Amino acid sequence: MTQKKAASRTAGFVTLFLIEMWERFGYYGMTAVVVLFMVQNLKYSDDRANLTFGAFAAMAYAVPAIGGWIGDRVLGSRRTTLLGAIILAIGYALLAVPYPGLLFVALGVVAVGGGIFKANPANLISKLYEGDTAKIDSAFTMYYMSVNVGSTLSQIATPLIAVWVGWHVAFAVCAAGLVVGILNYLMMRHHLAAVGSEPDFEPFPLKKTVMVVAAAAVGIALVTMIVQNLALAEAVVWLAFIALVVIFAVLIWKGDAQERRGLWAIIILTVETMLFFIFYQQMSTSLTLFSLRNVDLHLNLLGLHYAVPAGQVQALDPIWIFVLSPILAWLYNHLGRGRGDLHIATKFAIGFVILSIGFFTYGVSSLFAVQGKVAFGWMIGGFGLQALGELLISGLGLAMVSRYVGPRLRGFIMGSYFLAVGISEYLGGFVATFAAVPRRVTNPVQTLPLYSHLFYGLGIVAIIGAAAAIAIVPLMKRLSATVEDTALPAGVPGTIREEE
Repeated sequence: MTQKKAASRTAGFVTLFLIEMWERFGYYGMTAVVVLFMVQNLKYSDDRANLTFGAFAAMAYAVPAIGGWIGDRVLGSRRTTLLGAIILAIGYALLAVPYPGLLFVALGVVAVGGGIFKANPANLISKLYEGDTAKIDSAFTMYYMSVNVGSTLSQIATPLIAVWVGWHVAFAVCAAGLVVGILNYLMMRHHLAAVGSEPDFEPFPLKKTVMVVAAAAVGIALVTMIVQNLALAEAVVWLAFIALVVIFAVLIWKGDAQERRGLWAIIILTVETMLFFIFYQQMSTSLTLFSLRNVDLHLNLLGLHYAVPAGQVQALDPIWIFVLSPILAWLYNHLGRGRGDLHIATKFAIGFVILSIGFFTYGVSSLFAVQGKVAFGWMIGGFGLQALGELLISGLGLAMVSRYVGPRLRGFIMGSYFLAVGISEYLGGFVATFAAVPRRVTNPVQTLPLYSHLFYGLGIVAIIGAAAAIAIVPLMKRLSATVEDTALPAGVPGTIREEE
């Protein structure tokens, strides 16, 4: 690779890194406070808040199945990225309006905007590194870090702003982050001029854009209705699961032998990822409410007293990932140059082992509680283990699509991957209801057993997931033996266009 081309690739990566960072700034800033907003401000029960958030998250991750197709076939990945970011900014702005009746509409706008956005930057990263499989794991690990740079900043800021200024100002900060991201993307978009899906290289499709915006408006109305009707949300999740099964069945049936092997590998790793996201969803639901009720959030830092807002505890996850991502990226590159990197299925198995230890850490913390409150250090350790497991599973979820699926199907499969994640996000909200605290119970000694039992149970489930992941490693190695190194070389039409 020439020095000029390498510099161009780096600039393109930075452009995508930054737009993803600001998009995640808005999303995670909102998720840091929205469950607490529903419980503390709107007086929702734990059940309703957890399931409402689960339904919203499911929709936010389900729509990318369509967003990836729009990017691949209709508007182009670059244009769809920008459109999704604009819709997201509008959604956060609606949350900032101090009128409770707008909550569900705003969540609908955010879900649709995020769904349109989500699959496309990852697809562009795949195209940037087309033909260079040695760099894909490292690139996606560093790209995943962009998620956590943005979320660290916002999950520190928005809970403080919510406590000191007000809930709606915190949501306004999320909107402002998207505006900054959009402006930055517009200024740096020339670095992506040689990268994109086929529609990106065609004249601007005004008619198609209007049709997509109109379809998005319909989608917003539907998602709004689903999020506020929990019975309907459950039915939609089941339909999404059936759709996911049908999608993969049709692709396997129509694909050639090579594509089928890659798709089977994707299916196995996607099931493992779905299990992971049930655990991941606890950060915004049960772990946040556990922090609110059963964690001693009063810290003394260098002689200064600091009361940690409950929503700010979630920032421990991106902080840990920000620390761990470069280490893992270096390790992947080092192993790749030596006796060979660990197989991605092996990384998933290790991730589940670490994840189980993390949830047992939360459970064990209850044994050392004082008057129903556990020390903040338990949360630091638990989130550190959870973050490492996350990097080994979710951090490589997009990389697996890049490895095992050719450019023809990649955007659509990435969307389907996010659909699977959406199903798990709803299931995670449902699992969190097992620790729902009755309205009249306020004593930490009474609430602590509810959470500790949930965390022990999740630790056991993670062990089962780890055992299953370890058992299928040999099968995964056989499936991927002929597909991992078959990425198309750079310069193939529809992937990355060579510099003139």
